[in-house]
This record gives sequence, structure tokens and C-alpha cells, in this order.
Amino acid sequence: MLISILLLPLIGFFGASAFGRFFGKGACYLTFFNTFISFCISFFLVYKVAFLGSSYRLVISSWIYSDILKVNWGFQFDTLTVVMLFVITFVSSLVHLYSLEYMESDPHLQRFMSYLSLFTFFMLILVTADNFLQMFVGWEGVGLSSYLLINFWYTRIQANKAAIKAMLVNRVGDFSILFALFLTYFVFNSLDYDIVFSLSSRVSEVPFSFFGYNFSYLDFITLLLFIGAMGKSAQFGLHTWLPDAMEGPTPVSALIHAATMVTAGVFLIVRCSFLFENSLASLNIILVVGSITTLFSSTIGLFQNDLKKIIAYSTCSQLGYMIFACGLSGYDVAMFHLYNHAFFKALLFLGAGAVIHGVNDEQDLRKFGGLKLLLPFSYSIMLIGSLTLMGFPFLSGFYSKDTILELAFSRRTDFGYFVYILGTLSVFSTSFYSIRLLYLVFLAEPNGHRETVLNAHEPGIKMLFPLFLLSFFSIFIGFLSKDLFIGFGTSFWQNSIFISPYRHLICDIEFMDSFPKLAPLALTLIGAFSAYFLYSTFIQKFYVLKLNPSFKAFYTFLNRRWYFDRIYNQLISQNVLTSGFSFFYKEVDRGLLEQFGPFGIVHFVSRSSNLIKSTQNGTIFHYLFILLLSIFILFIFLVSFVYYYKYGELLTFFFLIFLIL
Repeated sequence: MLISILLLPLIGFFGASAFGRFFGKGACYLTFFNTFISFCISFFLVYKVAFLGSSYRLVISSWIYSDILKVNWGFQFDTLTVVMLFVITFVSSLVHLYSLEYMESDPHLQRFMSYLSLFTFFMLILVTADNFLQMFVGWEGVGLSSYLLINFWYTRIQANKAAIKAMLVNRVGDFSILFALFLTYFVFNSLDYDIVFSLSSRVSEVPFSFFGYNFSYLDFITLLLFIGAMGKSAQFGLHTWLPDAMEGPTPVSALIHAATMVTAGVFLIVRCSFLFENSLASLNIILVVGSITTLFSSTIGLFQNDLKKIIAYSTCSQLGYMIFACGLSGYDVAMFHLYNHAFFKALLFLGAGAVIHGVNDEQDLRKFGGLKLLLPFSYSIMLIGSLTLMGFPFLSGFYSKDTILELAFSRRTDFGYFVYILGTLSVFSTSFYSIRLLYLVFLAEPNGHRETVLNAHEPGIKMLFPLFLLSFFSIFIGFLSKDLFIGFGTSFWQNSIFISPYRHLICDIEFMDSFPKLAPLALTLIGAFSAYFLYSTFIQKFYVLKLNPSFKAFYTFLNRRWYFDRIYNQLISQNVLTSGFSFFYKEVDRGLLEQFGPFGIVHFVSRSSNLIKSTQNGTIFHYLFILLLSIFILFIFLVSFVYYYKYGELLTFFFLIFLIL
């Protein structure tokens, strides 16, 4: 039963890809039903593992046995794993059902559904692995699946570029993960979670010198793991692939941003909490990077004009919250926010897909408006998703996001206050762009084409049902599961998460002052009212303000995403391409390799042939000279062969000197 959770999506992938042309949409329904059955088993497993205290470990077969390196195909099902299984299979099932209607006019629907199932399978491999190497298989698998899904419409140039960009940016993190695995095996002589985690406290005391400074092996391992998580979870510097991934179909965006790829980095940090808790330096780096990502991404979303990219940058911002919650040793709080975020972010993306589907695939906010009465259900869905994203009181996002900010303030350190300030400021930006999106799409005066507005329509039942379920979870799941996930003294996580007693700050939240608790709520309301009145009442003054050179530069800076893409293209990509052409292509490929390769061999054979041919001139003196020279060379060879074992090193040395001369 346990392995069937993984095998069912894999069977759906093979069924839709191999027999899709024969069974048509029947193969697509196969992928949905397989994923749904996998969800049902996962739901039952949550009850068995999380509530009854059972945990399972299953070894299928041996994989790599080499000296002391022993890696098995093993799967572990603890509380952390089953929570991820529930989220992944639930959201994936709804995305499969949603796609049956959203993509029904696409001639390659079977291929699309098979990719969704493959994506789900690799994410399940990632979260159920009991060793680092097997986890890396799933890690690379979700990268491959994301490439296939982003590039699903492969005839579009932008989709090609976005998919390649996602692969290349993630290669940076994957390269770091590989180094972390090598170093882990070097230090621990194993890649099994149980062995590595049990020895982590001892290894943290073992220093090594690097450039005259003493470091811990564990600091390097955790830092490399975090860089890998930065790539998958789109943290500051490695975030540029995430908004461009919107070139894929909208259901892909929901699956990538809500339940699978971007949560892999957060899951990796939480899974390795036993390592990170013994590396204070890495935790501080995680704090700073996560908080900067939170504010940075939320400011970019302020003035974007693409509907899906605004939601994408909100994902990047929320991932920042999860990351710096891990830096605060609040791994349970990070998982609580990941859990809540999966539902309301899937709701936002699928709701945006319903709007886009209803207005003839338009995504530009400047061409929307007046859709509140035409698409009332979609408006309700987007309103619920946006309010939950903002952290509006008593919705799911409120319980987890405010807990993270309170956790940062209760740390009572410089790092804690720094993170709290950045996180609280990003609350204002999140609220502003959420209300801006709602107003420009549904409440503003219609700005689209007349035919688009007149033909606007709500989706069918296959798209409405997932939206209804997700809206229910977005409203209530935070309140229902708060005490279970992060309640003081809860034993829900059992031994799947480790938090040092010295950094367990959840109880300190209760003794905070009222001001730091109410500040995020106040900024949420200020941001919401600012966006509404700016675009409803003061829109003309805002147009005039944008003509001001100083504000225009600020607006352009945010609209162009802090010029990160330009910086990467001009400073890195262009220089790499230039050096690749001028040096590696001209000097190495066309020079060195060709001289020792085909051109050099042809030239050598040609000259040697001409030299040998010149000796065949019919003169007996030449023939005698060649005969004596051949006998001399044969004699030298025989003598060298006889005395090689006695004077081998000396003869080899003189032979190399002869070749060099």
C-alpha cells in the first residue's frame, strides 16, 4: 500500500504517454484517478502516522554497494513525510481534474497530463526518500518535469527560453547539492538520514582549517544544502527563473508554486533540521537571505502588469517567510505556513486561470476591468485567495504568517529585529499588490476589447469544483490545524523535526507586547486601503506622479524587477558567450583540438607519407641507410625491453626528455 502512493502516478504517466493516442481522453482520466487514489491512501496514512504515532520504513532493494558506501532504495513515512504526501497528492489531484477542462481544446492533452503525473511522482520520491542520494533523484526529477511542463508549448520562443532559464538557474543549486553530498559522505561515511543525523552533534565539534580560519564541516555541508534550496525555492539571487516559468499553462503554475517544486527547498531544510540546528552560522545566513527575499519579491510585485507574474512574485515572497522561519529554528512554523500556502496559492493560480480562460487567454492587467458582475464566482475565489495571501484576520495565511513574524520578534536579537522589520514591511507590499490586482481585474472600468468582455464566461464544473474545495481549505484549515501543528507542547511532529531546546521560542510569543503583534495587521489594512483609494479615487494624480522623473525611475526600477535580468545578461551571460566564442571556440576548438585532432593527424600522415616516398628513389645508398637504421632501432628496442624492469624509471625519464626535445 505504501509504495502504491508512488507507483500510481508513475503508472498514470506511462499509461497516458504510451497509450494516449489509442485511448484519447480516457488516458487523461486514468492519470486523474491514479493521483486521486494516491491521495486517498495518503489521507489514510496521515491518520495512521500522525495521529496514531506509527511510522514506517520500507527497504525495496539494494542500489549501490561499493566498499563502505551502501545505498538502498528505501522509503520512510514519518509525520513530515505524510504531511507532504497529503499536500502534494491533494493539490495534484485537483490540478489534474482542473486541467481536464482547462486544456481540453489542446491537441496534446494526453502529453500534458502525463507530464503532470511524472512531476507528482518525482516529488513523491523526493519527500519519501530515506537517504540523500535517493532524495537527489527526486530533486533532479522535478527539475526535469518542470522543464517539460514550462516548455509544453514548445513552438513558443518565450516558453523555450523560460524552460532553459529554469534549468540553468537550478543547475547552480543542484551543483551545490552534489558538493554537499560528496562532503557528507566524506565526513559521515554514509548518506543515510538516520546515520548522518545521529552523528551531526559530534561532527559539529570537529574543526578544519581553511585559508587560515577554523570552520566546522557541518557549516560547509549545511551552507551547500541551503544554496541548493535557494535554487529550488527561488531565493534572492536565484529567483529569476520563477516568474518566467509562467510561460507554461496555468495548471503548471499552480502545481509548481503550490505543492511541488518550490517547496522542495523548504522541505530539504526542515528534513535536515538535525544538521542545521548544530550550525549557528548557517541559520544566520538563512535568516538574512530569507528576509531579503521576502521584502525584495513583494516590492517587485507592486507594479507588475502580468496577472500570473504578480502571483508568482507573491510565491517568492511567501517562500522567504518559510525560509527565515527555518533560520529562526521554527521548522514546525515553516511547515505550517507551507501547508497553508499550498492551498491558497493553488486557489490563486487556478482562480487566475479561470479568469484568463474566461476572457480569451488575456493576462495583462491593463486590459481587464469590470469583470465583477460578469465573473462573480471567479471574483469570489480571487477575493478569498488574495485576502488569505494578505494575512487577513482569521483566514489561513493570518495564523501562519503572523506566527513567523512574532517568532522573529521574540528572539530579541539584532538578527531577529532585522528579520521582523523586513517581514513586516513586506506585509504592506503584499496587501497593496493583492488589492491592486483585484481592483484592476474586477472593479475598474472595462479596458479590454469589446468582444472579450461580452464573451466572458465562468468555467465548467471540472474547474469550479477544485476552486470550491481550495477556497474552503484557504478559509478554515489554518484555524483547524494551528494547535495541531504549532501548539505549545504538541507531539504531532514526533521525531521528524528537531529543534534545539535553546532555540525553542514558540512559548515566548505569548509574552510579547501588543504593538509588535498588531503592527502586521495595521500595515495590511494600510496597504489594502492605499491600493484601493489610489486606483479608484486618485488615479489621475497617480498618472501625473508617474511622469515625475524621480518617481518614474523608481517605478521603472520595480517594474523591471530590480534589473536583475539585465545585470545577469550583461555581466554574466554576455561575457560567458563572448569568452566562449573568442577563446574556447577559436583557440581551443578550432586551434588546440584540431591541431591534435583531425587536421593535425591528416597533416602528420601527409608529411610522413611524402617523407617516406622521397626515400624510394631507386638509389641503393638510401636503401642501405634505411636498412641499417631499422636494425639499429630494433636493437635499441630489444635492449630497452630487456633492461626496462631494472632501469625502467631512468629509461622512461630519458624517453620523455627525448620526446620533449
